[in-house]
Parts: sequence; structure tokens; C-alpha cells
Amino acid sequence: MKAELIFTGTELLLGQVLNTHGRYLGRRLSDLGIEVILHTTVGDDWERMASVFKQALQRSDIIITTGGLGPTSDDLTKETIAEVLGLSMVLHEESLASIKQFFTSRDNKMPDSNLKQAYFPEGANVIPNPCGTAPGAIIETKDGRVVIILPGPPWELEAMCEGSVVSYLASLEGRGDVTRFTTLKLTGIREDDVQDLLNDLDGVNNPEISYIARPGEVHVRISAHAKTAQQADKLVKPLADEVTKRLKPYIFAMDDERIDFVVGELLRKKDMTIAVAESCTAGMVESRLCDMAGCSKYLIGGVVCYSSMVKEKILGIDPKGLAEHGAVSEWAAKAMAENVRSMLKSDLGLAVTGVAGPTSSENKPIGLVYIALATPEGTQCREYKMPGRRMAIRQGAVNASLKMVRHYLEGT
Repeated sequence: MKAELIFTGTELLLGQVLNTHGRYLGRRLSDLGIEVILHTTVGDDWERMASVFKQALQRSDIIITTGGLGPTSDDLTKETIAEVLGLSMVLHEESLASIKQFFTSRDNKMPDSNLKQAYFPEGANVIPNPCGTAPGAIIETKDGRVVIILPGPPWELEAMCEGSVVSYLASLEGRGDVTRFTTLKLTGIREDDVQDLLNDLDGVNNPEISYIARPGEVHVRISAHAKTAQQADKLVKPLADEVTKRLKPYIFAMDDERIDFVVGELLRKKDMTIAVAESCTAGMVESRLCDMAGCSKYLIGGVVCYSSMVKEKILGIDPKGLAEHGAVSEWAAKAMAENVRSMLKSDLGLAVTGVAGPTSSENKPIGLVYIALATPEGTQCREYKMPGRRMAIRQGAVNASLKMVRHYLEGT
């Protein structure tokens, strides 16, 4: 069974909005044994949208569209699909009542323009939207095609998929093999070096290894396909275990884990606090730590000490030591971690200092980073040689910093 995804919206073509739907829908469909064969992005233009939809009907069993379900004149998805399929648009009374209730619950009157959102192609199975005013729909065509219409906002689309679409797709006959995978997220190592470490494991089709390079990290995906999810998982596990053993020093997270959330949750559970001193990352570590709600329980604060003057005047680091060892050194990183911990009276003190480029500093190479963690048991420091350009080096330093905290809190 083959599926095709059509993303609508001129804002996607212009790069004004990041399209995250392909990743989410691709993974959910592969879990269900449905092969995604094509992604298409089309602007808010009736003729182009109709052309793309007509082509999709000729080659795919399932067509999923996203976006274009709003109340404005450029929201054309339902109307275009209805015309191509030769269906009239009819009012869905339950959707109209739900949309009115959405506004009433916020002490507002429904604008007349929102009436448009309650109309659907005749015969459509309407999908309720628990998070917004734009319901979706499932249309089964006369020749056996399935058309699924979903809204653009990711939180609405995902809620509707999990609530209605996934169970519908799981009930369809003719689905193929299920694909399962494990993703290891690495930092502090180049993509080609990763491949060298796994070279003798590569070249197998099922399970297989693939590589994705991102700023400051490399993802290694081990995937397999089989008739059932359980069978696919059994194929993935032994290879994933071997890859994990070889790459353990570089792994900071797995699958959908967010390292900042993992660290935050560990700090919260252990009732510990942390303070941060950052040079080359200039607040990026602290920013990541405060992404999780409730971070005030464990994040005390931090100091962006980009210059030596701030290291000396604010953190109280010995200027003679800085002159002797340099701002990018194990000595400086340890002093920063210990001083910020003492100054802010936190359980842990985390420090990052390095050369992000594009020019070298203190006659030290670009990518050289020192990360230190001051704890009640003492201070540890690690040297990294981060690959990539400036932003990749800084992102890698953030990931490595949080990895160090995670390993301490987990006792690994």
C-alpha cells in the first residue's frame, strides 16, 4: 500500500514556516506498514493544487493533504479536492456546532468566515479537531483510493491523527511490512569517523544502518522491516546493541529523547540544582535547560563570560591563572564551574569554554572545547575537538555539556 503526502501553503514554499509534517507522518505510516512514495509541497493556487492531486490519485492508494482548511479565501484544499472528485460541498452540522462552541467557550462570537470550515465534500467522514476550529476528513473514492484531509498546525494535525486517523489506517487491508528503527544521537565526532567505526557492520539491507549529519551532532539510525512490529524490533535490537557499544562515549540521547528534558527531569527527581558558566556557547546551555516547564526548580541561573574580563570580575577567576593557562583550557573550565557553583550556591556547576571559530584563539585550534562539571564529590573536565563550523561547534558543545550532566546524575 502506497501513500503520498501533499503539503499545501505558499508559506511553506517561501520558507516562512518549517514543515514538520513529513517527519511525523512518515514515521507513523511506516509503523503501520504503509510506504510513503512521494512528498509534494504546493502553494495556495487552485490549478496547481488540482494538478498535483490528480497525479496523486493515479499513483497512490492513500493521499494525505495538510493545510488549507482555514476560514480565509486562500484556504482551498477541501474545495479543490471536492471539484476534482466531482463531489458537492455540504454543511456538516456537528462541525458547525463544535466551531461555534469553540468561540463561545472563549466569550467570542463565531465570525461568519468560519462557517466555511464546516463544509465538506459530500460523503466525507469528518474528523473532529480537539485543538482548533478546522475539522479534517476521510474520503473513500469510488475506485478504492483513500483521501485524508488534515489541518496545517502541527499540534492539531498530530492530535487528530492519534485520535482518529491511525486507527482507521490500521484497519485497512493490504498494508505491507512494518518499519521500526532506533536512532542514536552522537556529539563530538565526525560523520565519516562514525562510519569508520561501524564499517564492518554496514552494507546489510535488513536491518540497515544510515547516517544523518546535523549541526553539532550525528544521528545513526538502525532500521528493519518485517511483517509485524515485534519481528522488526527483534531484527533491530542486536545490531543496535552492537552499535551502541561501539559509540557509547559519543551518545547523548536516543530516538525522540531531548537531552535537555532528560537532564531537567533527573535534576528534579534528585532535588538538585545547577548553575552554568558559558564562554563560547554564550547562554545556549542555559537556554536549553529552561525549555522545560518547571525549570526554576533546578536551574539557578548562569553567567555568560565570553571575555576574560567577565571571567575575572564576575566569576572571580584568578587573572594570573588565566594568563598562564589561557581562557580555553582545562584549568579555566574547572575554575569557571567551581566558581559559578560557589557563587550561586547550586549543587552542580557546569562550565563551557572553547574556540568556536572561524579564527583560532590563543594559538589553539578551532573546535577545541573544554567542559567541566563541579559536583559535591569534586570537579571533572573533558576535552573535545568538535567538528564542523562555528554553529556546529557551539551546538556540539551544548550537547556534550548536557551529556556530562546526564552521566553524572545517572551514575554512568
